[in-house]
Amino acid sequence: MLLKNVRPISKNHSGDETIDLRIEDGKITNIGSGLDAKQGEETHDFGGAYVSPGWMDMHIHLREPGYEHKETIKTGCAAAAFGGFTAVACMPNTSPATHTRDVVEFIISKGNETPVDVHPIGCVTKDRAGKSIAEMGDMKKGGAVAFSDDGDPVYDAQVMRIALEYASMLGVPIINHEEDLELSRPGHMNEGAVSTRLGLEGTPGIAEEVMIARDILLAEYTGGHVHVAHISTKEGVELVRQGKAKGIKVTTEVCPHHFDLTDEEIERQKFSTNFKMHPPLRTQEDVEAMIEGLVDGTIDVICTDHAPHAIEEKEVEFMYAPNGIIGLETAWSISNMRLHKTGKLDLQQLVEKMSYNPRAILNLPELTIEEGAEANLTFFNTNEKWVFDVKNVRSKSRNSPYLDNELTGRAVGIYNRGQLVLNELR
Repeated sequence: MLLKNVRPISKNHSGDETIDLRIEDGKITNIGSGLDAKQGEETHDFGGAYVSPGWMDMHIHLREPGYEHKETIKTGCAAAAFGGFTAVACMPNTSPATHTRDVVEFIISKGNETPVDVHPIGCVTKDRAGKSIAEMGDMKKGGAVAFSDDGDPVYDAQVMRIALEYASMLGVPIINHEEDLELSRPGHMNEGAVSTRLGLEGTPGIAEEVMIARDILLAEYTGGHVHVAHISTKEGVELVRQGKAKGIKVTTEVCPHHFDLTDEEIERQKFSTNFKMHPPLRTQEDVEAMIEGLVDGTIDVICTDHAPHAIEEKEVEFMYAPNGIIGLETAWSISNMRLHKTGKLDLQQLVEKMSYNPRAILNLPELTIEEGAEANLTFFNTNEKWVFDVKNVRSKSRNSPYLDNELTGRAVGIYNRGQLVLNELR
């Protein structure tokens, strides 16, 4: 296969040159300019689109097994491919919970049927109940890349300490949903001026921050690696910044909606449940802190927390709706519009947040664009305007705050596992 007229973005390429790539048996065998197709060779001209090492979303929910009415591994991976992701790491709040090796291996086997690499994250505790440590060593042997009880925090500090000690021996991170439940519940949005005006019980930022502080201290004490899931507050970013400055093993991630939208959207959008997620949308000051954290390197990764829910589950009163939105299909567009087009991050920095860093945190091999390397690639542009309408949703669910919005920049295809997937708009 010959892929013509692409501009590489990687640690060694800034996108200034246009090249052709020849792929044979899943490997890049030739990189050059003006390469001629061999007889019978499949050829695709990308017309100057960028190409980077394949992106990875290290925090999504595929819902299978147990909640296939929301999403399946097949539909979730279709959404990932459309969003430009060649790999995902999926959270364990399934049914049964991903707390044993057989569930880990089931998820991997289903993922092997798609062009997207699926890396399960195992539970920290049995049934995600927060009481006793799950079979972490056995799950890692089966392919788990990290451990989390996401959807709920590891609430007991002693359990978290033990988990960090075990995970340290296994060489993997603990990804914690940072939430002090006594402080946060039954909040339905960010606690602040907007929640007061709307008469909704809110979740204060401090509920996130006290757990981040606890986990950073536990990571320092144990020598373990804590990864702060879906960070959303200014003070939370500052805590991670301080932890990193002390040499503590702490990393973090942010979702596009948390560096793009504020809690004012709930009022503006008349209580649309597609703006209800957890952590909730925060203030403009918090949004600016997310961007600052991405710029200075405090925030390592852009992820989506892709959380599909069936239409009927979201079409209820705001306070009764489940938390969560889909995000795989729109992550690049929002990142491009809010970070690249505004001059906050260049394309190499964005690829670092979306390809290199998630793989490094999960101890997966780094991808390269060079002759002899496995072909694991994402093709994308930065200027194409398109509408994310129902026709272009690949997820089984529709719960996106960006539905029917005009976006700028799109992932136009991926290559992985010997398969080229071209993303055509419908």
